Amino acid sequence: MRNILLSASALVLLTACAGPGAGNVTSSPRPVSAPIQGPGTDAGLQAWIADFRPRATRAGISPATLNTAFAGVHYNSEVVSLDGRQSEFTKTIWDYLAGAVNANRIEQGRAMLARYATTLDGIEARYGVDKEVVVAIWGMESNFGGNRGRTHLIESLSTLAYHGRRGEFFEAQLIDALKIVQAGDVTPDNLVGSWAGAMGHTQFMPSSFLEYAVDYNGDGRRDIWSDDPTDALASTANYLARSGWQRGGQWGMEVVLPQGFDYTQIGKSITKPSGTWAAQGVRSADGRTIPAGEGSILLPGGAKGAAFLIQNNFHAIERYNAADSYVIAVGHLADRLRGLGPLRNIPTNPEPALSRAERVELQERLTRAGYDTQGADGRIGPNTTKAISAYQRQAGLIPDGFASPALLASLR
Repeated sequence: MRNILLSASALVLLTACAGPGAGNVTSSPRPVSAPIQGPGTDAGLQAWIADFRPRATRAGISPATLNTAFAGVHYNSEVVSLDGRQSEFTKTIWDYLAGAVNANRIEQGRAMLARYATTLDGIEARYGVDKEVVVAIWGMESNFGGNRGRTHLIESLSTLAYHGRRGEFFEAQLIDALKIVQAGDVTPDNLVGSWAGAMGHTQFMPSSFLEYAVDYNGDGRRDIWSDDPTDALASTANYLARSGWQRGGQWGMEVVLPQGFDYTQIGKSITKPSGTWAAQGVRSADGRTIPAGEGSILLPGGAKGAAFLIQNNFHAIERYNAADSYVIAVGHLADRLRGLGPLRNIPTNPEPALSRAERVELQERLTRAGYDTQGADGRIGPNTTKAISAYQRQAGLIPDGFASPALLASLR
């Protein structure tokens, strides 16, 4: 059985963000076979491949590419098992940040900045994306190339398209992987990555590779798999640049909110000029001047934890992976690589994160109490946050919109 590997940030992508549109994934609907019922088999996969070939041909994949790519491909029960038992992401953001931005990763990141200084300076000049942010994503995605994944993707994507929970999504990724092979960027044997299809130093899905990967070193291939990270780092910068990165802009910073702050003003939907926030008493936690531009106040762990003023480049990183915890980790790691200090307002004894069952219960109880969350799916989105804030105001609590065990207990 081939080795299966999944990066830490890919886990956040697949569990916290959930869905084919999360993270650095783009896809379009394609006609696919109906999902199978019951256990899969190798014979079943071979029949699925035979049925899939005409669809691949219509998508522009040549018979020669199909023959080469599917030679030796077999049903991989391990990827189906992994897809079916993804662990629930229940860390608090503070636990997540402690693991993502630790002393070892900061030290390694600074070493990589020095080792690839000329390359990274050139990438920054061409794409306008801070080299520290590119290196931070590299560290988050594959531990600076140490965990790129070793699963053969034609086999894993075929298996997941045939017998996965999201067959349509994985079939679209399979066709894009075949296009990568056909273009000559990589051979089928070297097309490897995580079990779910993320590839290379910065863990691009095949669709994102086709859209954003570049041949920065000019060798005729967009190679994100080899030990040389050059093309992967440039491709990541290109991804961010095309996702709205502003040259010289900021992702955000930790801030301190004044006494009596109006918590109805938090959230990504409310943006104000930095001067307006400053006039309301918002100040940086480390004494720096708040950068010019518009921004929003984010409380990812509620009013008892660190507050952030996020700006435009936060949203560019968000296109790479939509989880707030991931974006803050990337931005904070980049800041540490620049020499800035740690976050200052991390709770010493934070409340544990709610399980999915508890989040569903919270939504159900809020709705029954007259604060409609527009469904109970266990995902804390804008509707649930709005309902929480309304309940908190009515109950005389700080309306930070944060789903916590204490909040659930107050509803029981």
